[in-house]
Amino acid sequence: MDDSNGPPKYIFVSDGMLKEPPWRGAGVAIPMFSIRTEADLGVGEFLDLKLLVDWAVDSGFHLIQLLPVNDTSVHRMWWDSYPYSSLSVFALHPLYLRVQALSSNIPEEVKQEILKAKDKLDGKDVDYEATMATKLSIAKKIFYLEKDLILNSTAFQKFFSENEDWLKPYAAFCFLRDFFETSDRSEWGRFSLYSKDKLDKLVSKDSTHYDIICFHYYIQYHLHLQLLEAAEYARKNRVVLKGDLPIGVDRNSVDTWVYPNLFRMNTSTGAPPDYFDKNGQNWGFPTYNWEEMSKDNYAWWRARLSQMAKYFTAYRIDHILGFFRIWELPEHAMTGLVGKFRPSIPLSQEEIEREGIWDFDRLSRPYIRQKFLQDKFGTSWTFIASNFLNEYQKQRYEFKEDCNTEKKIASKLRSCAEGSLLSESEDKIRLDLFALLQNIVLIRDPEDAKKFYPRFNLEDTSSFKDLDDHSKNVLKRLYYDYYFHRQEDLWRHNALKTLPVLLNSSDMLACGEDLGLIPSCVHPVMQELGLIGLRIQRMPSEPGLEFGIPSQYGYMTVCAPSCHDCSTMRAWWEEDEERRRRFFKTVVRSDELPPSQCVPEVAEFIIQQHVEAPSMWAIFPLQDLLALKKEYTTRPAAEETINDPTNPKHYWRYRVHVTLESLLKDKELKTTIGELVHCSGRAYPLVGETEAVIPEKQHATAIHEKSPSAVQLNGAP
Repeated sequence: MDDSNGPPKYIFVSDGMLKEPPWRGAGVAIPMFSIRTEADLGVGEFLDLKLLVDWAVDSGFHLIQLLPVNDTSVHRMWWDSYPYSSLSVFALHPLYLRVQALSSNIPEEVKQEILKAKDKLDGKDVDYEATMATKLSIAKKIFYLEKDLILNSTAFQKFFSENEDWLKPYAAFCFLRDFFETSDRSEWGRFSLYSKDKLDKLVSKDSTHYDIICFHYYIQYHLHLQLLEAAEYARKNRVVLKGDLPIGVDRNSVDTWVYPNLFRMNTSTGAPPDYFDKNGQNWGFPTYNWEEMSKDNYAWWRARLSQMAKYFTAYRIDHILGFFRIWELPEHAMTGLVGKFRPSIPLSQEEIEREGIWDFDRLSRPYIRQKFLQDKFGTSWTFIASNFLNEYQKQRYEFKEDCNTEKKIASKLRSCAEGSLLSESEDKIRLDLFALLQNIVLIRDPEDAKKFYPRFNLEDTSSFKDLDDHSKNVLKRLYYDYYFHRQEDLWRHNALKTLPVLLNSSDMLACGEDLGLIPSCVHPVMQELGLIGLRIQRMPSEPGLEFGIPSQYGYMTVCAPSCHDCSTMRAWWEEDEERRRRFFKTVVRSDELPPSQCVPEVAEFIIQQHVEAPSMWAIFPLQDLLALKKEYTTRPAAEETINDPTNPKHYWRYRVHVTLESLLKDKELKTTIGELVHCSGRAYPLVGETEAVIPEKQHATAIHEKSPSAVQLNGAP
């Protein structure tokens, strides 16, 4: 500065010491079907999300996370309650339709029908079949009253023109499924193989079935309007709607009908044994043909993400490990144990022979000795042997041709059960026979007989235990090389081909569900791509830990005490007394005896740990938040579980036992949650305080970890 009365003066401005902590947010997770309001018809509906947005804002939350909301109506029964088995990756589920909002001129008799249905369907859990039947019946009555008005409207015509590429095949598929009473297209005669010419004739205005086709258009149009209204309300209130991108589609889906070349239809998707299921999982979806998908630069994926972005601001990539490698099972498998990773570098016959092992039939065929049969089946072993096995050497057996796969075994057992030929339960015998079928050491590649894959947990098999020491040592070494070393570069390269396509298809914030058996290449790739990971305290990714340490989580993570694939915080606390004591000692740092129930003080301690974590997002299942107040813990904790991954036919029907209207009136609970969120630095920004509620996609940021706060468990012994 110039000063004529003295020497020059200078002002130095520096922000070198200013350190603003990275933005962090908080949210609530709840399946769409689990929401309960005074307006719904037996299940959560898209328009209910507006009330949930209000509650989220009042509680200091920035995000609402849902499970998949696409149509799953494959079987037309409660099996379709499984939200990850999509009938169409573009169509929304009619279950979430609010029929009262279909028209402003609903006849009085239909209004009365809706009121009666509300009382009938207002149960503890979702009655999937009754709710679907009721909604479609009511919607059809309203459709026939106003179909011409709606179908000729400018708004509908715009919706149709923007979505007809998927909407027409979807409507045709639904019609054919209902007409033939099956979604198995092999039973559809001339429609078994998709053709655009046949489709155009089926959905043309001259078709005798045109009204039925248009009904499916009509339902999707209103579902779009209702979800869009909720999504715009969330955006207006600065709340992120986070969707869920399932890893697969149903084998009998619109997508596999229209694009069969994009799927490996003779295979099934699953997961190897892990925290969720020690026997592995078989989800039944065909695996993807990535080579074919790459030919049009993954157009199907790009369209899928663009559709999702119409409603959601963020999304969870289900089983992100599948974009590195997928656990592939033969189509005839029912369990998830005897699979292989795809892609992967197999063990070659030459490679194994160099190690001094030559008897590949011994290693790759089920190893069944008479002693095993006697141990498993007792006095019934002769019945089992004569009906299911052939003795090819003295006291050595192999499965008969009509029962040499898991599906064949299950089918033959059903026949035996119907003839009252079984002395034990069908389930027990089936599991024992499956165990015999799985008693192998190597899996022979069905497409190349000179390539092999180590059977997962091969050391647990009696086939392995009966080998000589040299063979055991060689196979153990090859096993660990296959599963933990030789694939890393291949899997990294695979993920870097596919994941960027997803990320560049929309502006949505992407979060990856990276739980399970995690290859060492996964986290570096996620960090490189700016993908947010998931941290569940009871499933730590760090070796040697029983419980995760939220204060040590990285910034590019979502942290949560539980998720839909495991028991709730309350149920987990009550399940195992010894584990509860270990948690109390190592995490709470108390030598006292922990309470047997997850009392509000325990819930608050666990939730506080998570809101104070460095993670970008702390997202809590609504059931875990309700544990903060005693009056909401009267329902048995086990009933609040959303999914049991060990049960492939689990009924997804959990409904919150309190309405959103009641929660909105509960100032005490909102204050408790709000204070936890606010004091952690995750408070909802005031309008005008910030221009965005989520940060831009970014690479991992180094931050100083905070020391865990001391929390008093008042009321705990």
